[in-house]
Amino acid sequence: MAQITIYINSELESKVKKIANSLNISISKYISTIVEKNIEDSWNPKVKKLAGSWSDFPTIEEIRDSSAKDIKREEL
Repeated sequence: MAQITIYINSELESKVKKIANSLNISISKYISTIVEKNIEDSWNPKVKKLAGSWSDFPTIEEIRDSSAKDIKREEL
């Protein structure tokens, strides 16, 4: 497990210790929980809501059924 050193003022340290003690967890666990909650690793709900909102976007069948002719590939 990785270790990170952070520098905080005495007042903040006191508050963190008090909260961690009241939750009966270590300071390290408390801080790592806060960091995990604040790191976005998924799509924003507003972006997810956009999925499928374009009514004129072609279906996969329409895309695959293209009548366009492929160009000849270059030989290796």
